[in-house]
Formats: sequence, structure tokens, C-alpha cells
Amino acid sequence: MDDEVFRALADPNRRQLLDMLNARNGQTLRELCVGLEMARQSVSKHLAVLEAANLVTTVWRGREKLHHLNAEPINAIADRWINRYDRRRVELFADLKTALEAETMSDNDFVYTTYIKTTPERLWQALTDPKFTEQYWHVQHETDWKVGSEMVWHLGDVAMAGPGQVVLEHDPYTRLSFTWHHITPEFAKAVEMDDDLYQKTSHEPLSKATFELEPVDDQVKLTVIHTGFEPGSAIRAMIEDGWTRLISDLKSFAETSPELVAG
Repeated sequence: MDDEVFRALADPNRRQLLDMLNARNGQTLRELCVGLEMARQSVSKHLAVLEAANLVTTVWRGREKLHHLNAEPINAIADRWINRYDRRRVELFADLKTALEAETMSDNDFVYTTYIKTTPERLWQALTDPKFTEQYWHVQHETDWKVGSEMVWHLGDVAMAGPGQVVLEHDPYTRLSFTWHHITPEFAKAVEMDDDLYQKTSHEPLSKATFELEPVDDQVKLTVIHTGFEPGSAIRAMIEDGWTRLISDLKSFAETSPELVAG
């Protein structure tokens, strides 16, 4: 995968497309073609290369196909190679990583894609079985996973529940979606959230977290989509690094845990 990423980044037209998405994320092909001295077909081909390298993730919203930057390949390259380079090259990678993770999405959505060497069954179990979520996420979900059912989050002795905190979609091995939880005083205390941040986050509306699973050869393509944030959302700022770390921990767990079913 590293080779694909380097090849994708080597072309100036593709770097320009990444710059455009960095400036305004979640654009359609038509929007990306505006102002470019390239035919629509050429833009489409460049986007296909970026998507194949996992630098761009696409999400359908109605009839529109939206293109989002995906920082995961840059994170992986940094983790694997960054310590082998001198300081100047380290700074170059750091600048690129920062650019791809920048908070620039016009619709404020968080979209992140990674590939996990496991089966959809094993990954689904890791996402939905509370005895496994406790191991890498440090939380447990209490629900029957029926659409519309209440979802209670447990963080140690703290329980988080409230109106509208429910399961939205449950399509085994393919798609899982639920409303992102209420910020309660107990939760704020458990994570050492200061009073000002608690007051701000506790008044924000519930958002929506979605997991999409797609088998690809001997791996599963996992896309995490978190939507529904207000402009200037404090929770949106909090989840940026949180999801990146959590997905990395989930990947390690799903690829190595002997407890998960063989699938």
C-alpha cells in the first residue's frame, strides 16, 4: 500500500486535487472539475488513483458522490517510516500529515477509511460485542441492536443514556449506525472534562456515527463516518484525534485477537 500512496502523491495533478479537498472537503466530481484545466474524464481517473491508494474516501449522499480526504495512509507511512528519516524529511511528512488531517470540511463530517486484515464477521464481533469493545475501546454498549432500540454506553461505573440515543442501522457484517451519546455530568467527570467544555458539549445535539464494512480480498475496508455536527462544534473537535486512535486500536485488536471467531 505504501508504494501506491507514493505513486499517487507523485503526480502534481493529484496533489492539486488533494489541495482542493484540503481547502473544502466533501466535494463532488463536478465541483472538483471547476477551475481545473483537465477534462472530466481525467479528473475522474486521478480520483480513482487517489481512492485506490486510500487517500480519498467517497461517500454517497443521495445521488451525489462526495470525495473526502483520508489521513490513514499518511498516518501509516509516518508510523512505519518516519523514524528512519532525518529531521528535514520528518518535518515534510509532518506537514503533509497535518494538511490531510486539518479541520477544513465544509459540512463538518468526519470520514476515515482503513483496511483491516480480518473477516467481516470478526470485525463485526469486535464492533458489537461488549466484552470485546471493553478491551480496545474501554466502553461497553448495552443494547439488543434492534433499529430504534435504546443504546446505553458504560465507561467503568458510569452509564450514559438519554432521549434519542438509539440504534439507527444494524445490517450484520455490512453497516452499523447509532446516535453519538449524551454528554452527562458523570461522563464529564470520568474523562476529567472541565466545566466550560462540559457546558458547551452537553447542549450540542446528538450526532450520528456509522461503520461501513466491505470485504476486499483478505481484508475488510472499514469506513467510519461521523456526521451531524453544528458549526463550531466542540464535540467535532474532540472526536478528530479520538477516532483516529480508536480505529488504530480496533485494527490491531481485530487482526491479532485469538478470541474473535474465525469467520
